[in-house]
Amino acid sequence: MKLWQKNTDSLKEVEKFTVGNDRDFDLQLAPFDVLGSIAHAMMLAEVNLLTKLEAEQIRKELIAVYTSIHHSQFTIDDGVEDIHSQIELVLTQKLGDVGKKIHTARSRNDQVLVDIKLFLRNEIEKLVNAAQPLFDLLQSQSEKYKNYLLPGYTHLQLAMPSSFGLWFGAYAESLVDDLITLKGAYDVVNRNPLGSAAGYGSSFPIKRERTTQLLGFDDLNYNSVYAQMSRGKTERIVAMALANLADTLSRLSMDACLYLNQNFGFISFPEELTTGSSIMPHKKNPDVFELIRSHCNRIKSLPNEIMLMTTNLPSGYHRDLQLLKEHLFPAFETLRECMQMASLMLSHVEIKKDILADEKYKYLFTVDEVNKLVMQGVPFRDAYKMVGQKVQDGTFTAPASNETVYATHEGSIGNLCNEQIKNRMYKVVESFHFDKVHAAVEKLLNL
Repeated sequence: MKLWQKNTDSLKEVEKFTVGNDRDFDLQLAPFDVLGSIAHAMMLAEVNLLTKLEAEQIRKELIAVYTSIHHSQFTIDDGVEDIHSQIELVLTQKLGDVGKKIHTARSRNDQVLVDIKLFLRNEIEKLVNAAQPLFDLLQSQSEKYKNYLLPGYTHLQLAMPSSFGLWFGAYAESLVDDLITLKGAYDVVNRNPLGSAAGYGSSFPIKRERTTQLLGFDDLNYNSVYAQMSRGKTERIVAMALANLADTLSRLSMDACLYLNQNFGFISFPEELTTGSSIMPHKKNPDVFELIRSHCNRIKSLPNEIMLMTTNLPSGYHRDLQLLKEHLFPAFETLRECMQMASLMLSHVEIKKDILADEKYKYLFTVDEVNKLVMQGVPFRDAYKMVGQKVQDGTFTAPASNETVYATHEGSIGNLCNEQIKNRMYKVVESFHFDKVHAAVEKLLNL
């Protein structure tokens, strides 16, 4: 069954090529197709394109489909093109002519659009929920290890003293910015395209504001042409937000791989969290972090991939857009799993004490020595030259630990500002207003 089929069948080769892997990804859209169809039917009854009885019959059958989906009992029959056709087929089998009315005043184009937006909205919420435990862990580890000093690097050369408090805290604050960009993507996603039909609106007297309210969207995609143009653009914006999260995890993983390396030796992990070698009995490899790094680097390529796939497309719908699901949809689960594995590893990390006592790290303290001279009245440039000369002639010595003074300004070793960062994170999370969406969906299913 195909929604567009008349009396002529497609050549089997054409059908196989054009459908591709879409049926597999369509099952992920199934619950959202049901929600969109319930809202659409309720609106059609309000504008007298369905009777109240017909709308209630359709809603009842759609809720039964929704239940079967959540119990993994729903499939797309052989010979049925996609999830939209399957659900309409079920309605027609159950309700006859009443089921055939569900597609009144919509196109498969805006049906797919609303499904994808509802799917993306749901996946973004899952990501936010997955990011919060990792953020909390990073903050707790920052506080726990704030007095454990760590070499800071620029150009991978020794720079200035840092701490594990700063290191953990840096990635916590990075997640805050990542969620800010994810909120921007969520705002783009959370607009209703339903009613734009094939991209040029409908001659029926539909109420698009009503389906917006029923589905818990914040607003409409008002212009029907732009509603269609948003396909591809929306996915690209979401992919960029995913890429930001992936970049944070990838960089964190690279740090962990370096710090575990024996030439650094800053951290270690229990043996059961690392892997061995088939011939080298001493090996404890950071395979988890290496795989997180690789998964996340692949996710970072998504925005460019989507950009290239949509390059030079004119306005209106094009079948090219179908392929965007194949890499974007799995990226959500991959990113969540990477967060969970990073949390597992970091919750068991073992931090080495007194790292900076090693003679090779003495030059980390040159800036502190310059600053001491400045505090004594020596002009900065003269102080810089004086300490630089000691380094050059080999007479520079690191200060004793009881003589070392660390920074206390906001965001420094002595003042991590973790509480301020936590407040910012909570403010960002609250701005998503997921409760509004939950209330709308619950009402849609339980009126």
